Amino acid sequence: MSDNGVVATLTQSIPLANVVFRDDLYPRINTSPETVQKYAEDLDVLPPIEVNQHNELIDGWHRWTAHRKAKAENIRAVVTPTKSEAEFLELAIERNAAHGLQLSQDDKRSMARRIYNVTPEKERDAKKKQLAKILSVSERTVRDWLSRIDKDSKAERDRRIFDKWMACETNVAIAEQCDCDEKTVRDVIGELADLPKLRNQDQAAASHATDFDPPLYNLWKQQEKTVGLSHYGNSEVRWVDNLLYLYTKPFDIVVDPFAGSGSTIDICRKRFRRYWVSDRKPIVEREKEIRQRDLTDGLPALPRWKDVKLVYLDPPYWVQAKGHYSDDPTDLGNMPLEQFTGTLAGIVNGFAKKLSDAYIALIIQPSQWGAPERQYTDHVGDMLRSVKLPVDMRFSAPYESQQCNAQMVEWAKANKRCLVLTREIVVWRVK
Repeated sequence: MSDNGVVATLTQSIPLANVVFRDDLYPRINTSPETVQKYAEDLDVLPPIEVNQHNELIDGWHRWTAHRKAKAENIRAVVTPTKSEAEFLELAIERNAAHGLQLSQDDKRSMARRIYNVTPEKERDAKKKQLAKILSVSERTVRDWLSRIDKDSKAERDRRIFDKWMACETNVAIAEQCDCDEKTVRDVIGELADLPKLRNQDQAAASHATDFDPPLYNLWKQQEKTVGLSHYGNSEVRWVDNLLYLYTKPFDIVVDPFAGSGSTIDICRKRFRRYWVSDRKPIVEREKEIRQRDLTDGLPALPRWKDVKLVYLDPPYWVQAKGHYSDDPTDLGNMPLEQFTGTLAGIVNGFAKKLSDAYIALIIQPSQWGAPERQYTDHVGDMLRSVKLPVDMRFSAPYESQQCNAQMVEWAKANKRCLVLTREIVVWRVK
């Protein structure tokens, strides 16, 4: 029996599809895509998740998401009956505050306020003591958190408005999600989206004044891939950061329609650039942050194209990405060469028609090993012939430590051919 007076049943196996995730009730834990990937590699050693009698998830978001990523059919679960949504929320907070990837102090404070707000006045003194126990903090800490509840609730709402604006949500959508009117949204954005008003460390990050070496040449050598979330075709964060430095200013919009694991989101947040990102099939770890959209169906409908200053394209490469994302013939990696070139050029030219005083960056590598008869296929040359825009710069971005396997090396020796290691970023200017 828990502190809430509820009793857990024995562990059982339930269909994964039956688990219900209540975003409106689940505590806002700091999710970790890396942890999901780690868990997905060995599901058998994971503890069971916890659900209530309605299969609503009480505890175990990372374990549940790992099973979804691994496309498991069933998951082990402990069923704990709950009598109300308030009881559900308190139990979920208690579990997440005590073990695993725990609630941060900010999340604990947020949850304390959330419960306190719906607590009747006569029960609030007792509720403070209960919250201290549930959240594993002192009663004094709880009292401090709740003493400025009105002011801090406004600050929290304003931060949500700002974060959603940075992710290019519309003012209408933001107002609805944050339970306020559009004037409030405009006022908050006007106040927070002001570089001089940011904290000193945020101003420095936005201006690339810290943790950054400005690129001086068009050769961007990288010793090896930056350690981070594993994803086929994942963009190198340093290259994106260089492009932000060269071609954007704080609060400009960056569009990335091949978002992969979401590295563009992370670096845009760090540098205070707004971002609109999508992918044909977003990874489950970031499905709330990456819009689902197949760019071959047409360009996205952005509300303010004039604020877009950089479009970053890191598409699936012809032949090299064949079958990695899907078997769909409309997938860029599965297309015949002529269709691949035409579709990709159409995407670049389509964006160019929407933009003004902006840049389009395309990172692409020649094909060779997977091409018919190992024929070198110069995608950069094909794109330069197909896109009639002025080229601002071409950057070479190789990995110094990249090696070909023994089979490739022996083939190169036997056929007196050089193996392809180059990779280019072509940047077009749209006037």
